[in-house]
Amino acid sequence: MSGDDAMTRAVEAVGAAATEAHRASPSLATATDGQIDAALRAMARLLVEAAEPVLAANREDHRAAVAGGMGGGLLDRLRLDEARLREMGDQLLALADIPAEPARRPVRRLDDDLVVQEWRRPVGVIGANFEARPNVVVDIASQLVKSRNAGVLRTGSAALGSAVALIDHVVAPALAEAGLDPAAVQLLRLPGRESAAALVRQPRLLPLVILRGSGESTRSLAEQAALAGVRTLAHADGGAVLYLHPSADRRRAVELVERSIDRLGVCNRLNLLLVDTAVWDELVPTVLDLFARHEPKITASLPPHEHPIGFEWALDDGNEATVTVAPATGPADAARIANQETSGLAAAIVAEDPAAAAEFLTGYAGTGGFWNATTRLLDGFKLLSVPETGINIDRVPGPRGPVTFRDLSLRQYVVVPADLAAHLGTE
Repeated sequence: MSGDDAMTRAVEAVGAAATEAHRASPSLATATDGQIDAALRAMARLLVEAAEPVLAANREDHRAAVAGGMGGGLLDRLRLDEARLREMGDQLLALADIPAEPARRPVRRLDDDLVVQEWRRPVGVIGANFEARPNVVVDIASQLVKSRNAGVLRTGSAALGSAVALIDHVVAPALAEAGLDPAAVQLLRLPGRESAAALVRQPRLLPLVILRGSGESTRSLAEQAALAGVRTLAHADGGAVLYLHPSADRRRAVELVERSIDRLGVCNRLNLLLVDTAVWDELVPTVLDLFARHEPKITASLPPHEHPIGFEWALDDGNEATVTVAPATGPADAARIANQETSGLAAAIVAEDPAAAAEFLTGYAGTGGFWNATTRLLDGFKLLSVPETGINIDRVPGPRGPVTFRDLSLRQYVVVPADLAAHLGTE
């Protein structure tokens, strides 16, 4: 099949899925809070009850990925097991227990006995493109349902079998069980990158697309979307920073380094370790000893570096077990390096000196700042007790950091007579 033919098929597939999602979207927009939360609880239960077909599909995806040469952190992201299914279910139950955001709230009273209200409305249908990571199917589907939006999902081809199983055995049956239209969450079942490109080129059908998956491909999709008039919430780059200040408690410093490399294929892992020059000779040997004892062994990229010091190792298949180590001359310098040389995802300082911590955190402009805490906490569920659709690191106003269901709505201002406002469900 030619490239043009593949693109035509992808555009048609996206159009058909988005049209079907639009048809089903009123089912979510008009659902009761009880129905929405019942659907989420049903998803949690079905992750256990339907574990066999889901895990069987995932094993097939895993075998094909290994045969195709995938390794390291990418394989870790692809893999599902019973423990991960239970963890996914626990997050769904926690999400179901969170009260829905108020659909309407009073803002202020105007002259002539009028009041201003702020109404929240669903977007309608939201697209999502994400890496070959099956748990994200449920993460994003649940956020769409909780925010009362329909959706069209597209995942990397390596995880397509797992994604199909999760939609067919978990998400769709749960929606139907709660009295909602199961067609509200669509999955693109056409492999190939053309479907990702088609997803971001249809502003009338899909005005907003969530983009996950680190690297150049996601940045390219965001650029294509902008040219087509599609808004995006993009998570293209990661890589976290940890700065060891001279006042750092040595035991705490070692502990936080270790906690920050518990998983190497995730965006918020330790990627760049900055060590103050005043304690470089003392702390670097300690860190190197820790790296040598870690399983798998961590390779330290020491100065002089032959790569940008913010290079994200989680994306370098086969070299994920690498951390860049570099000097900083103080908190302000560490914040400058984190701002200028990294994606701006997250940075932490280990220090007992409050003035040093304040200087670092005030200077760092990225999405998440941490003091004596690991950047691995930059996660929707760990920070907010809500699964995320991704982490938005844009440097412009809008939802920033972990994007959750609370960010997936439109704001509308409505002016009504004050004595009639109660009839609309507000004071």
